[in-house]
Amino acid sequence: MRDRKDELAENLAKVERRIAAACTAAGRKREEVTLIVVTKTYPASDVRILSELGVRHVAENRDQDAAPKAAACSDLPLTWHFVGQLQTNKVRSVVGYAGLVQSVDRARLVTALSKEAVRQERELGCLVQVALDADESGRGERGGVGPDGVEELGELIAGAPGLRLDGLMTVAPLTGPYAGRELAAFERLMDLSTDLRRAHPAANMVSAGMSADLEQAVAAGATHVRVGTAVLGVRPRLG
Repeated sequence: MRDRKDELAENLAKVERRIAAACTAAGRKREEVTLIVVTKTYPASDVRILSELGVRHVAENRDQDAAPKAAACSDLPLTWHFVGQLQTNKVRSVVGYAGLVQSVDRARLVTALSKEAVRQERELGCLVQVALDADESGRGERGGVGPDGVEELGELIAGAPGLRLDGLMTVAPLTGPYAGRELAAFERLMDLSTDLRRAHPAANMVSAGMSADLEQAVAAGATHVRVGTAVLGVRPRLG
């Protein structure tokens, strides 16, 4: 069996080549795009190896998995991103380790995050999760707020104590007008980012693209890509 560090180093190198090639094709500098490795379902030992290999940003989507992993790796120079749908009863835990919450999609969550960030004397980066498949309720199948709700939610975050409005995030939708049109979806996100930055110039983070579509995200202008499977391998089935 291959050494896990060698395996992860090889996979990281492949992803790095993909990002670099996508940047070249888009006429962008490589340093304009930050890799976030999504470590969900994988052990803290993998996170430790990734840190040794130079990874500085990791993401999780379930607090019950992320909290003990972050605690086990608290000595490492990592920024933890929370990218899953976040229930308010998990906010206290998440604020304890996350540097950024990328999945902010409703006013009640903003209020809870703000209250906890102030209590813990932390500044928490927040991204508005944009649902490009939003239905009439204004919410998407995998969370997020519809494009019409971005400005209002952004203002709420920007004005909330303890929170910092860093930008926008999306997941390429499986349904709706952007299904199967990843580049178009990410270009729409960039348009929304341009609108947001008119009022909030510092909110320039655009998190889009995963293992299968990172090239399209880079082409559209994403500043951060979230890659799991291409680095860590196919995830084990969750029981």
